[in-house]
Formats: sequence, structure tokens, C-alpha cells
Amino acid sequence: MASAYLSMGEAHRRITDFLNRFSDAVSSQDAKSLCLIFSLSSNSSFLLSLSDALITFQDASRVMRQADRYSQYADILLPLFRAIQSYRLKNLVESYQAFEKAANAFTQEFRNWESAWALEALYVIAYETRILAERADRELASNGKTPEKLKGAGSFLMKVFGVLAGKGSKRVGALYVTCQLFKIYFKLGTVHLCKSVTRSIETARIFDFEEFPLRDKVTYMYYTGRLEVYNENFSAADHKLSYALSHCNPRKERNIRMILKYLIPVKLSIGILPKTSLLEKYNLTEYNNIVLALRRGDLRLLRCALQEHEDQFLRSGVYLVLEKLELQVYQRLLKKIYIIQKQKDQNKAHQIKLDLIVRALKWLEIDMDIDEVECIMSILIYKNFVKGYFAHKSKVVVLSKQDPFPRLTGKAVNS
Repeated sequence: MASAYLSMGEAHRRITDFLNRFSDAVSSQDAKSLCLIFSLSSNSSFLLSLSDALITFQDASRVMRQADRYSQYADILLPLFRAIQSYRLKNLVESYQAFEKAANAFTQEFRNWESAWALEALYVIAYETRILAERADRELASNGKTPEKLKGAGSFLMKVFGVLAGKGSKRVGALYVTCQLFKIYFKLGTVHLCKSVTRSIETARIFDFEEFPLRDKVTYMYYTGRLEVYNENFSAADHKLSYALSHCNPRKERNIRMILKYLIPVKLSIGILPKTSLLEKYNLTEYNNIVLALRRGDLRLLRCALQEHEDQFLRSGVYLVLEKLELQVYQRLLKKIYIIQKQKDQNKAHQIKLDLIVRALKWLEIDMDIDEVECIMSILIYKNFVKGYFAHKSKVVVLSKQDPFPRLTGKAVNS
């Protein structure tokens, strides 16, 4: 390790240089320099050289006591030193615990500053708190202990949100912290906790959504759109995810792909099919056969596609949304039968015998008796996928002569 070859004098110089940088950054309100100081996970050469000095010198508090301009920030700097040193030694739990103490002390200072000059530094602290907590939890899990730091990071960031959720220029930072909280809650599987934060953002009079930075608005709409998908509120999900997509930086292809992963199932549920070129461009080929099944009315293909990518769709939380596309496939199949009948005898095209549907399904290698098909046709009529009525005695679906297959665009498919 480089610290073994470092002289005490050089170690002292590096620590003093760091203290001067911090003190100068605060006195000159230089947020950019503060961002570098708190960016532990960046593994910057600046912080690596400091960590070597801390390992060599051992007693950094002695250097700090030499001047008031350092000691007044001891509550921030001493735990930050421990966090930097522990991070270099790969003691991630210790590093997170120390960093949270430093972050807490910095947040108290930030609360007392009148202006929002240090907002970018607070963003870095919020980000680092989440990242370090995730890594600490992995360390705990690998040692057979209960991962608990990410949950603690969520509690800390709620305090930060509280500091920002007031009047004045600081409030524009609330959305960034909200997005970090979303990432924590989604990771922990505690998405119900998002409600209290979204309620504050969307109903509190102190916030004007258009005031927030575009980057944060896109992230916020992405996560709240996902929440709407889970709640099967497809109209709201479509609005939010479409906003995220249309305002996302076009060069950020990874982010576009993440948005499309949820927007495509939403669009499918309201009858809008994506182009194959879009799926290919963003490597979302798992949807290829689902789209093809909807175009063809091929129930077998839909079920095979869902089975093939089941784990992936379950992890994303869209499996149930995609499973409900079966009704659209039945509608498409019925429409194809109707078109074929119309070509043969236009006068009888609107009367479709259930036995014909049973045979079409059998051709698709799906065994279904006439009672099951009758039940499905009744559901299609009830949910307005098909206009018409069912003649129970003659076992015939009688389709409306006017628009028998209503367009689904904009209509959510409910359970």
C-alpha cells in the first residue's frame, strides 16, 4: 500500500491541504470543491492520497486543533476522515457509519446558511449516502449479518428532505433528494413509503414542479410512473412515463431503455404497439413476440413469450400487466375470424359460432371447451373489447354491425 512509503511530514502536508480546501470552499462558497471533497465513491486521486496520509499519520484531530478555522468544522471533518480512511481499507460498514455522521453535521450547517449555494454539495452527500449504504449492506450480508444501512440512509435522507422542504431557494433541491429516496425504497421493496414524499411534492403549495431541474423532473416522473404501473393506473403511468421519455436526454440511451421497459407494457395495455425498430434499437427484444402475438391474435405465442421471459418480467414488476394482454389477443383472433367470414359471406359475417373459435384455438394448440370460450366471449363483451351480444341457445356471438371491435387507444385494461 502506498501509505507505507509516506513520510510523516508529507502525510501532515496532505491533511493540512485537505483542511485548507474545505475551509476555503466554505468561506468562498465554492460548491464545486465541496463536491469533490465528499465524493468518496469516485476513488479520486485527491481522496486516495488523503487516505494514505490518514493511515500514516493516525491522529488527524491533532492537526485540526491547530487552527480555529479547522476546529469549528470538527463535527463534519473528523467523521469524514474516518469514512475516507475506512473506505480505503474496505471497511465499508465503518465507512458508511462515519460518513452518515459527517453528512448529518454538514446538513445542520447547511440548514443555518441563508442561501442555497451548497446545494450541489448536498446532492453529492445524498448520492454518496445511498451508494455507501448499499455497499455496506452487501458487506453485512456477506458476513451473515442483517443488511440495515440502506434503511438508515432512507431515514437520514428524509431529514434532508425536511431541511429542503421549506420556503426559499433551497426547496429546488427537494426533488433530487426525493429521487434518491425512491431508489432506496424500490431497492428495499418498500415502495409504499414513496407516498408520503410524493404527497408533499404534488400537494404542498411551497413546491412548483416546473421550478425543479429537468434532470430531477425526468427521474421523478420515471419512478412515479413505475408506481402507477404497480397500481395498474395505466392512464397516469402513460402520462408520467411519456413525460420522462420526451424530456430525457436523447444521448442517454441507457436511461431511455429503462423508461421504455415500463412504458411499452403500459402502451400495449391501451392498444398501442411499438415498432420493431424501436425494440431492436434499445435492446428490448423480449417484447418482440408479445407484439407479434397481439398483431396476429396468437395466444400460444403470447404465452410462450411470457414463459420465456418470466423471470425478467417478474423482476421488472410488469408480468401481471403483460398477462392481461390475453384479452386483446382474443379480440384480435375474433376479428381475424370475422374478416375471413366476411370474405365468404358478408351477410353472416357478424354471427360467429363458438365452435369455430374452439377450432381456431385448437389450431393454435390451445385446448379449450365451448363453455370456456363462452366465458371469454362474455368477458370481451362486458369489457367493451367487442360490441355485440351472446346467443346462449345457438352458441353464437352476434357482433354489432357498427364498429364491432372498438379501438383500445387510451383505454386501460383493468382486471
